[in-house]
Amino acid sequence: MPDRSEPGVARPRIVTVNDRMQQGYTYTCVAPPGQEFDPEFQPELTPAEMLELGVFGGKYMTDCRDEFPEDWFTNAKLSPEGFDKRLNYFGVNASSPLAEWQAKGWIYPDDPRGWFQWYCRYFMGRRLPQEDRRQIRRWKAFARHAAQVRKHCEPGDPFCRPRQRQALLQWAYDSRMI
Repeated sequence: MPDRSEPGVARPRIVTVNDRMQQGYTYTCVAPPGQEFDPEFQPELTPAEMLELGVFGGKYMTDCRDEFPEDWFTNAKLSPEGFDKRLNYFGVNASSPLAEWQAKGWIYPDDPRGWFQWYCRYFMGRRLPQEDRRQIRRWKAFARHAAQVRKHCEPGDPFCRPRQRQALLQWAYDSRMI
């Protein structure tokens, strides 16, 4: 049967996930990668930029690389052996254990790794309206940390509040520029 889709219109892509935390999970990407974001969601860093800068001690994406574009990992700082704070841009641990996030009810079944996994999948074009609204609200609320860095630090001083700056990087805010 001939393809009757409109020229230039991307067809939905189906992604099947088989990694350590999800087996046989599928989702549909309905938007082009990196495009058609909610107007309230304006991340300053792409997932690839975050991985290259050094986030989550290099541990976050070590078993799920097949799900995402290969070029995201070309310069990524990863540590398959375990969390290594030296790989973080600011060289500090700004993360809480996954178990703590689970206990607080911040982890949802579609994204068992949390916010960054949601962002990576959103960036790739997956849209889950209710979950997207929840995660975008959380992302917007995190901006309060940038305000604290601006209030308490000299502009461009990377040694002032490094844990807060690292946490901001992990939420796609470019704290190097504050």
